[in-house]
Amino acid sequence: MRRRLLSFGGYFLLMMMALLVAVPSVALAADTAEGAADHPASDAGGEHADSGDALHEGAPGEHAEPHAAGHVDLGTVLPLWAVIPFAGILLSIALFPLINPHFWHKHYPKVSLFWALCFGVPFLIAYKGQAMHEIWHIVVADFIPFIILLGGLFTVAGGIVVKGSLRGSPKVNAAIILIGTLIASWVGTTGASMIMIRPLLKANQWRRHQIHLVIFFIFLVSNIGGALTPLGDPPLFLGFLHGVDFFWTFTHVWEHTLFLVVVLLAIFYGIDTYYYKKENAPPAEEGEKVPVHLEGKINFLLLGGILGAVLMSGMIDLGEIPVGFGIHESIQNILRDSIIVAMGVLSLKLTGKELRADNEFSWGPILEVAYLFSGIFITIIPALAILKAGEHGALAFLVEAVNTPMRYFWGTGILSSFLDNAPTYLTFFNASMGQLYPGMGEAQAVPYLMGHVPEGVTAGTHYLQAISTGAVFMGAVTYIGNAPNFMVKAIAEEGGVPMPSFFGYMLRFSIPFLVVNFIILSLIFF
Repeated sequence: MRRRLLSFGGYFLLMMMALLVAVPSVALAADTAEGAADHPASDAGGEHADSGDALHEGAPGEHAEPHAAGHVDLGTVLPLWAVIPFAGILLSIALFPLINPHFWHKHYPKVSLFWALCFGVPFLIAYKGQAMHEIWHIVVADFIPFIILLGGLFTVAGGIVVKGSLRGSPKVNAAIILIGTLIASWVGTTGASMIMIRPLLKANQWRRHQIHLVIFFIFLVSNIGGALTPLGDPPLFLGFLHGVDFFWTFTHVWEHTLFLVVVLLAIFYGIDTYYYKKENAPPAEEGEKVPVHLEGKINFLLLGGILGAVLMSGMIDLGEIPVGFGIHESIQNILRDSIIVAMGVLSLKLTGKELRADNEFSWGPILEVAYLFSGIFITIIPALAILKAGEHGALAFLVEAVNTPMRYFWGTGILSSFLDNAPTYLTFFNASMGQLYPGMGEAQAVPYLMGHVPEGVTAGTHYLQAISTGAVFMGAVTYIGNAPNFMVKAIAEEGGVPMPSFFGYMLRFSIPFLVVNFIILSLIFF
């Protein structure tokens, strides 16, 4: 009976998916016929921008052409309860693995789809073409590039194998995590995580206590290590596209990063030493000791191709093409994504299957990220729109309260822990310019934000430091704060490590070890 119910539920969700495809066509037709009468503008004087432009204001490479007249500013009219589906998917990720892990591991794609439909269908019915515009925009401009970049880095890095006789001692483990942290700003947190997590797990297969290894790996390699360049983490790449110098974070955030790396590595070394002493003696090595070495080195060239494609997309302008529903996509972005896909395909062709087998490579982790983040990206639409509306939205109390560097650090960080940290960064990036340099264009305001100001003008250096560090560092507070967190968790679980639940991760690890140090960091630097 239970199987039949679950099967029926699957068919029901598939029918709802078909409805999601059908409703936009009907809605767009109705929108065209009824015009502005359906949804009068929220401000006749045009005080607020069109929602498509407001939600994604200044996003390089993608812009929304004005659609039907009379469209509302969604951020000013959406109530706070519109974020219930977003809260629902977060709670599902947090609670289902704890309450019914068998159901979750088998049906989490359907759960993600369910919450996406809970928001998407009413949204489409209520706002018709404008809703389709917003959904299509976040899919084209955010989700597709996001999953292509992660998938490319996951595939290419999965062909790089660290071989040799590694024993999981505290010194070896600290060295692996430190190396991953150092390379994360140059190959991306996803690339560094995929290269280093499997050697860490292999070196410690004989140990009973492994959870803390993966947790501190997520803290340092999957998040904090990516704070020094735009290649390290997506929020900083957005800043680069908006005019922040490539090496600005390297020269202005290195002290914040060094503080956390030193403190967390010291804590990790102490914890790992404690658990190491409780382990049984490691099994005797069989055969000759093999020096540590890398195989699949061709993938480093392909990784360079991916990073070059990302840099290219931010440095040249090849024009735009329409991709439907009033959305335009930059040709250089399409070229970037095509190059990334090509690098992944080449990696699969050029890397021997035996190397991927040695790496225990599987598609499970990236598929889990794709399924869950597809739901997150859809349900996050109202949350971002309300935040973007600032003092005119349902979260005005929150936006107005953020007015000092320390508050920017915590505001950006807390939201980045639960929302996607890239649009959160952009929201507070724009808010800081509006607060410090009202009415000033971005071309002039961004240099001022970086500290290049004439005499008598307030430098925004501390504000930009706070936004950058908050977005990157606090992505480690939850599993969903940054995509590599989920991927590392999935790989560890495939390797037999019983990772803590969503709340277990926060209560046992991120709050006592991260948040406490974030408080100290904010008191020192902000």
